Amino acid sequence: MSGDSWRSSLRVLARLGGKEATVGEAAAAGASTERPAVTALPPDAGPAAVIEEHDVEQVTLVARGIATAVAPEGGLTSLQAELLAAIATALTGISVDYGALEPLGPEDLAEILAGRDLEYRQRIVHHMVLGELVLRPIPTLVAHRVAQYSQALGVQDDFVRVARRYAQGAFGLAWMDLQRSGFVEHVTDAGGEARGAPAPFEPARVDPELAARWAAFEDLPEGSLGRSVWELYVGRGFELPGTPGGAPEYLTQHDFVHVIADYGTNLKGELEVFALIGRADPDPNGFAWLATLIGLFETGYIEGTGFFDRDVQERNIQAPGMHQRIADAIRRGKVVCQCYGVDLFDVDYHALADRPVEEARSLLGVPPKSTGALEGGSAGAFDIEGMSEIQRQFVAQRRGDST
Repeated sequence: MSGDSWRSSLRVLARLGGKEATVGEAAAAGASTERPAVTALPPDAGPAAVIEEHDVEQVTLVARGIATAVAPEGGLTSLQAELLAAIATALTGISVDYGALEPLGPEDLAEILAGRDLEYRQRIVHHMVLGELVLRPIPTLVAHRVAQYSQALGVQDDFVRVARRYAQGAFGLAWMDLQRSGFVEHVTDAGGEARGAPAPFEPARVDPELAARWAAFEDLPEGSLGRSVWELYVGRGFELPGTPGGAPEYLTQHDFVHVIADYGTNLKGELEVFALIGRADPDPNGFAWLATLIGLFETGYIEGTGFFDRDVQERNIQAPGMHQRIADAIRRGKVVCQCYGVDLFDVDYHALADRPVEEARSLLGVPPKSTGALEGGSAGAFDIEGMSEIQRQFVAQRRGDST
């Protein structure tokens, strides 16, 4: 499956079972589980309002527990150590050398986190699961050990079971678990009622009214959110939603985030945008995006579902600078979660289409990219470096035709 065609299948990946864990991260207090179409921030909200102080000792202790849980027999891999360390630094400002940590057992970690609520502890477990999911194969010992830590922390989590299925080689059963725990159970609101959003497996359809709404974005002012996302589509040769070959309407929500957060549309950019989206969701189900993309396009644990095929021609997570880019995307998502507190797939971007991109970015509370992410190669939404080879060829052909 090409780097472009997989985009039309990503919508079915939502709500699988948990959100990104952090090292030393405090859970957002009182975060709502309701999901309105958001239009504004509270007057006193903003990125500066969520700056936290972290205790060096506790951050290190939590890192010791995570590292002990996910280390294969020969110790952490360089990818595990770099990614986990980058996330710790991005979220806490504290540098942790994951390659030089003393072991910390599950009961000891549970005692350290005894004062933390369930959501916080679940995020720590998801951090462990992330450390597992970048391994191919996942050693059975590691999967068993993570389950022990999860139990000690009082967390019952579907992703722990999925990782264990991977370790056993039961990839089909793992996908069934993801569908059951994510696609079926997590498309309802906190009260158990259907949210009214499109069904997760609903395919794209021809919809002249939707197509007309998207085509109308061309007439909006330059620099507006709607005009910018229209330019993103036309500039890469993407069919507009509602037209034959267009993406499902639900999936197109993430393209607005590409523009607002300024991420490219190649696989590396998609990993960044979904790392941000997943962490921005106040519901821990958001972790599903990053976890599933890794399974599809990094380790290949998810082979085919009838909706998409894996693509592991490039090892994107292992590419230079990607640990910094993923970590920074998670950091930015955390800020959005605490500023805005709503699943970014539920935002009414069409209501914001005529506003400048900068205004939409401020509205959601999206902070700038870090220096580390930029130095790691994080490309912007309209940078040629952020495009796939097919997208670059389209741009080159289009420029040739215009000369």
